Formats: sequence, C-alpha cells, structure tokens
Amino acid sequence: MSFISPFGASTSKPGNGSIVLDVLYPDKPVLSTLSYQYPLKLVAPDPIPPPNYGKEEQSVLRANAPPLIHTVFLLTYGGGIVAGDSINLDVKLDCNTRLILSTQGSTKIFKTPSPDLVSRQHMTIHLKQDSALVYLPDPVQPFADTAFAQSQIYHLENEQGNLCVCDWVTSGRSALGENWDMYEYKSRNEVWTVGDTGEKRLLLRDNLILSKHGKTDLPLSSRMDNYAVFGTLIIRGPIFSSISEFFLDEFEALPRIGGRNWGDEVQPELLPHEQRRHERQQREKADGLMWSAANVRGFVLVKFSSREVEGSRNWLGDMIREEGSVSQAFGERAILCLK
Repeated sequence: MSFISPFGASTSKPGNGSIVLDVLYPDKPVLSTLSYQYPLKLVAPDPIPPPNYGKEEQSVLRANAPPLIHTVFLLTYGGGIVAGDSINLDVKLDCNTRLILSTQGSTKIFKTPSPDLVSRQHMTIHLKQDSALVYLPDPVQPFADTAFAQSQIYHLENEQGNLCVCDWVTSGRSALGENWDMYEYKSRNEVWTVGDTGEKRLLLRDNLILSKHGKTDLPLSSRMDNYAVFGTLIIRGPIFSSISEFFLDEFEALPRIGGRNWGDEVQPELLPHEQRRHERQQREKADGLMWSAANVRGFVLVKFSSREVEGSRNWLGDMIREEGSVSQAFGERAILCLK
C-alpha cells in the first residue's frame, strides 16, 4: 500500500535560497523570509541594534537608522561548492533596513572531473530606498582543476540603495603548492537602477575572468605576476559616503612614481593620522600590496591585490577600522571576515 503525503510537493529547487527583510509598523525591521535548499545553508543570528543606538551624540545618518540590524551567514554543506553545484540566492531589502551578509570561512571550490562541468553561484539583491547592504565575505578559494562562475546583481530602487560589497579571489591552497591552477574562474558584478515603472538602467558592470587557456602559451600562474589575491570593493550611497571619501583621499596620498625622496631632507613631525598612514603604507610595501580607488558614475571602485591572502585581509580591515563609520553604523559583525 503506497503512502500519499498530505503535504503539497515542494516547489523549491536545490541550491535556491531567499532572504527578505520587511518593515512592520511603525518601523520595526523583520526577517520575514529565510529559506534555503541543499547545498546552500543560511544562518541568521538574532538581530542587534546599531552601536550607540538612540544616543544623542550620533550623527544624523545614524539617528535615522532602523532599530535593528540583521545578519545572515552564507554557508554550504561540506564547507564548499562541489563540481556541478548551482546556488541561486535572492535578497530583498525593504525601505530603511540594514543587512550584513557574511561567511564563516573562504568559499572553497572543489575539483571538477571536467572543465565543462562548471559550478555556479548567482545572487540577486534588490534594495529599496534608504536600505543598506554590507557584504564583506571571506575570499573565494578555487582549488586546482576547478571551473567556477558567479555573479552578483544589485538592483537599486531609483538609485537610492546603499552598498559596501567586496568580491575577492585567491590563488588556491598555497600550502599544497596550488597557484592559480583552476581551469576557469569568472565573477561578474552589476548594479542596476530600477524605476517606478520597472524600467532598468545599468549603472556599473565589473568582470573578472581568469582562464587556464589564455591567448598565450604561458600558464595562468605565470601571468599573475606572483600575486595571490585579486579583489574589488564597490561602495555607493550616502550611508557610506565617509568610507568612500576615505578611500579616495588615502589613494591620493599614496607615494607616486617619480616623486622626490632623496632621503637627505629633515622630515617634519607627522600628525597622528599621517603617522598611521605612513605605518600602513610600510605594511603595504612589505606585503606586496597594490591598490587603486576611483570615482566611477557615483560609485567608489577599489581594486586591490597582494602576494599573500593575509596582506589583503589586513589592509582592508585596517582601512575600514581606521575610518570607523562602517563599524559605528553596523557594528563589529560587519567586518568579522577581515579579522
């Protein structure tokens, strides 16, 4: 005798997930939807109030912040993405909500039996007016003989959402001698604005494509100039205006090729922020770190690379902590992956 389930068949697909932040009257943000299917796993700890929430000394932007900030950790069963896995995550933020997306370790990409069997990860984020997303994850770590493609597509309602998001990748398991030994790695970031009638307009597109089979006979590792990390930080919106200006100012203050440095002049005593900058630049030099920042159509786009993973992690964490506004507005959870 066959058993007939009284429950309807599930319509969710493997690897699909959904995160929805809504606002309950009058102004309480709630995580109304958190769903996922294997191999994707989502973990949401209790939301926390912004640091110093309600205190008189906070800035205007922080005074208008919602009473709670939500955090969701993006995980995978088994600690990584297996060949052929496909993950699709949809995120929706209601007006004046705040979300931190984070990870609990690097996103490991496991070996594929064939370059044609590509693992995929796709994330679509919709942000309404005055909402904000901080997404500063651990880096993607493709193992040797992997094929992986991911995309992060952001939709801003009438250009009003706020973003501080990072996308970075490492050369593999350096302890095992891996050095950009993947078949192919692709990562695409797009930011669109969506009007009241649904019309869309592309604001920013950033692509990274690493292929074992390039236009030359040189292996990929020989074309990477001994760098072990490549990353992009995308910043936009009034909530992140202070950190945006900080990156632009610090990039402008970097020593330039051809600048005079004869070493025979008495150096003036440095102010505290100048001393911190000098010390950080010395660490950047020791770590072989290179970076740039540019204002692109209302975004601040930061590119960085380093000889070792920790060089980039330490530099990005130092920059964000020194400026301070992200931690002040979102708390220490926002930068857990940069410690």
